[in-house]
Amino acid sequence: MITGVATKQLRTIPDDRGYLMEILRDDDDLFMEFGQVYVTTCYPGIVKAWHAHEHQHDHICCLRGCAQLALYDDREGSATRGNTDIFVLNVAQNPLLVRVPPLVWHGFTSLNDEMVMLLNIPTRHYEYEQPDELRRPADDPEIGFEW
Repeated sequence: MITGVATKQLRTIPDDRGYLMEILRDDDDLFMEFGQVYVTTCYPGIVKAWHAHEHQHDHICCLRGCAQLALYDDREGSATRGNTDIFVLNVAQNPLLVRVPPLVWHGFTSLNDEMVMLLNIPTRHYEYEQPDELRRPADDPEIGFEW
């Protein structure tokens, strides 16, 4: 696994009305600090990639659909530089929280014909005037990832 990436296996707690799923608690090993919480979606056949942050960590899990979350490490001096991690996120089969550290490129796509909905809990709120966001195209040849 890429240095600095961490995961937490989530579990659903079902009852006769549905289920509850805790995602991140302030007493979890993964918890760092809270910036904001948001949901992002992706239509089938679309790739949302690549982006990274200079300062914030992201905490990502899937709420709907089946997502492929890819991470790429090109951090200077990182022991895992050049490595790619791939996670298949799905509430029913693999409820997982993934922490993405700063400067690790990441992106996602739907693995079926359903819209994917991801929840992100970054450690910093979005700064509209000076966003902490770096971007590269999904087909960046330096990364060489096949979506």
